[in-house]
Amino acid sequence: MKEGEGRPPENPVQCASPASSSSCTVSNAYGSWPDGLSCTAAQVVYPTTEAQIMAVVAAAVEKKQKMKVVSRYAHSFPKLMCPGSSDGLLISTRDYNQGLLIDKDSMTAIADSGVELRQLLDALAAQGLALTHSPYWHGVSLGGLLSTGAHGSSFFGKGAAVHEFVIGMRLVTPASAADGFVKVIELNDTHTPELLNAAKVSLGVLGVISKVTLRLESLFKRSITYSLVGDEDLEDQILPFAAAHEFGDVIWNPSLAKATYRLDDRVSVDTPGDGVYEFLGFRPASAKLLLEPDRILEELQEASDDASGKCVTARVEVAGLQLLGYGLRNSGKPGALFTGFPVIGYHHQLQASGSCLYTPEGDRRVCPWDPRIRGLFIFQSAFSIAASKVAAFVGDLKALRDRVVEGFCGADSYLGVYMRFVKASTAYLGKPDDAVDFDVQYYRAREKGRPRLLEDVMEEVEQMAVFKYGGVPHWGKNRPVAFLGVARKYPQLQRFLAVKQQLDPDSLFSNDWTEFALGLTASPQPAALYNASGCALEGLCICSQDAHCAPHLGYLCQPGRVYIQARVCRKVLQ
Repeated sequence: MKEGEGRPPENPVQCASPASSSSCTVSNAYGSWPDGLSCTAAQVVYPTTEAQIMAVVAAAVEKKQKMKVVSRYAHSFPKLMCPGSSDGLLISTRDYNQGLLIDKDSMTAIADSGVELRQLLDALAAQGLALTHSPYWHGVSLGGLLSTGAHGSSFFGKGAAVHEFVIGMRLVTPASAADGFVKVIELNDTHTPELLNAAKVSLGVLGVISKVTLRLESLFKRSITYSLVGDEDLEDQILPFAAAHEFGDVIWNPSLAKATYRLDDRVSVDTPGDGVYEFLGFRPASAKLLLEPDRILEELQEASDDASGKCVTARVEVAGLQLLGYGLRNSGKPGALFTGFPVIGYHHQLQASGSCLYTPEGDRRVCPWDPRIRGLFIFQSAFSIAASKVAAFVGDLKALRDRVVEGFCGADSYLGVYMRFVKASTAYLGKPDDAVDFDVQYYRAREKGRPRLLEDVMEEVEQMAVFKYGGVPHWGKNRPVAFLGVARKYPQLQRFLAVKQQLDPDSLFSNDWTEFALGLTASPQPAALYNASGCALEGLCICSQDAHCAPHLGYLCQPGRVYIQARVCRKVLQ
């Protein structure tokens, strides 16, 4: 970028020229899909009204043209928004974000699907209302977060998933030629619960979400205190803690044998405090002074097999987060700092962060993962383990940690193992059980075929979670291997597929990835990519032969250390 320009994230859709809307490529916010391949489309459109969406869909249906919806920031790791063919159509909701009708009497809001989370939360708060739960990241659209089942953390009430607060929806879907090739379906929880339960978490395969009706409550305050303790009894404390704190979560740092419990509960609106939460990892940062030096250090540690150096980095990072209250501030006034617990503030100021999205013109700072710089580049694994199995899963993770503690230092330098609580869902593709969501991030090499230091540890964690404990992956995160056999874990899958067949019989809103994720194909295309040399390093396959790893660098296919049925790429000294 030119010197002096602002650094908001780029449009994920880039076309042949700045003035063009044809011959386009689409990427996610991280600049790379799990398979490393690009995604192309013939055209992108930016509707601003439902009528425009209908016209676009009708024209595409008449031509039997593949379509996918893409949001303004595109924060999905999997290829959910790729049309799947070079002559496909992208429908961006970037500009479809002006419709927001708030009804204080009925405690509801009707919003365009392109409305962004921060825009929604601030508008509700201005009317004295709140959305009970949301993901922690601001940079998602309402339609996008619903399509992937995004959530916060709570076992209370309806639980933490946003879609549990959806009571209505307008969906633009294909139709017959006699009906003009397009129709709008009005869904609600009274007259069309079957369709609504399918549409609330849909991976974008049913059509274009146009309007969403949300159930709200009065704006309230919360009090947050972080408590750092040893992890000796972590597996025994997780569920009682979840039952005691409405918005609680847990950050576990296995390499440090520490866990940080977030004691997060409602308090009276009369309680003094106007605190805010701006998570440090979501704040804008200088590429030259912070982000690029951090990445260069990490790459040097990887290249020199410096596991102890990674552990030092983890200790420094964790200590810094704790010192700064993880991004909490006791006041929302400019320049205010974290001065101690508890931090008390209004709900909408504490439930989500993302200031790196809104850097002003001339501010050279960026989001840490901005693909235009040599910054953060990661894998992210997130899977929900049924509450009844959580203690055993954590016990196995501890056993693996005890065998190779350095294997967790890389993840601990990226916050650690983040645990959130999610209830069983009414949505057909929502969580099938009350579960604890485990979220972990770790280093990814930019060079294809380059293994990570202690590669095998996170691979074993991933396989242990998904296969031994039947964990269900977050639809908007994860490497492809996490989705192997995932469709079998959803008891209501056939009901969802029946709705899919009813609304989009020609699968114009589906692609290779969604067909794979829904269990309709064995792998995405090109299938050979998922059995090629080095495929296990990118999470495209589980190794069954050394060639799937990096034998020329000493990484061979080996059994797991604790979950011996796992097959992982481990460096074997010759």
